[in-house]
Amino acid sequence: MAHVANRRSENIDGDLYVDNSCIDCDTCRWMAPTVFDRQNEMSAVYHQPIDRQERLQAMQALLSCPTASIGTITKPEDIKTAQASLPLLVTENVYHCGYHSENSYGAASYLIQHPDGNILVDSPRFTPPLVKQIEAMGGIKYLYLTHRDDVADHQKFHEHFGCDRILHQDEINADTRAVEHKLQGVAAITFAPELVIIPVPGHTKGHTVLLYKNKFLFSGDRLAFRRQIGHLGGFRDACWYSWSEQIKSMKALAEYDFEWVLPGHGRRYHADVATMHEQMDLCVNWMATV
Repeated sequence: MAHVANRRSENIDGDLYVDNSCIDCDTCRWMAPTVFDRQNEMSAVYHQPIDRQERLQAMQALLSCPTASIGTITKPEDIKTAQASLPLLVTENVYHCGYHSENSYGAASYLIQHPDGNILVDSPRFTPPLVKQIEAMGGIKYLYLTHRDDVADHQKFHEHFGCDRILHQDEINADTRAVEHKLQGVAAITFAPELVIIPVPGHTKGHTVLLYKNKFLFSGDRLAFRRQIGHLGGFRDACWYSWSEQIKSMKALAEYDFEWVLPGHGRRYHADVATMHEQMDLCVNWMATV
């Protein structure tokens, strides 16, 4: 819970603030970009919300902050409205869950509302308002985990919804040894209509990504839009297995068609297929130089 006594001096005056427990995960800055910004290596409020939309986005960010570092001086009477808005529609039948977990260093998770059973992509915090909303949306059939870093509260979601978990064998540890489906090898796997799991070793040995409808790429910690370089890229400073393997995986991934990159960490990216291929070429070329 945020404490006003620990409010960062970089915050502009007003009701909303960030305290010094911020871990610079970037969640609030992309969820409510007109309200939060990075100042002195942490987030801060640089613009107090002035209308209903900005206020809602700020409250969604407050709920999603993995360290509960965002607070309000007055009691937020509109918090229930924000709770009811999550999961938040991205487009079509794809939703951003919010409620990021500190155990995943603030990684985003997504819900695909699928006619054959919903798919949760990586694990958010297991919190009653989110669970209630997911129940109303049809529950969870599969919990697909991109890699070991973003599993968070997978066990609680499994126990509550009875969902089958999917994770590559090379990502299994003591916390995940009971997952129901352990993937093997480096060949792409079609596990349901329009759903393809693609192994992409590099960030970790068994990292995989999920391609849905040849349109949505759920990229975990593998790929995101990097503002620092102005295009899609990987994360050289967060590569725990092999950068050369990650480049090789990215070249293979560049052969696929998709229009959305929905990462665990980093910024989303949306473009037509041709532009996305251009972005992937820029990504591969840039990765070879760092």
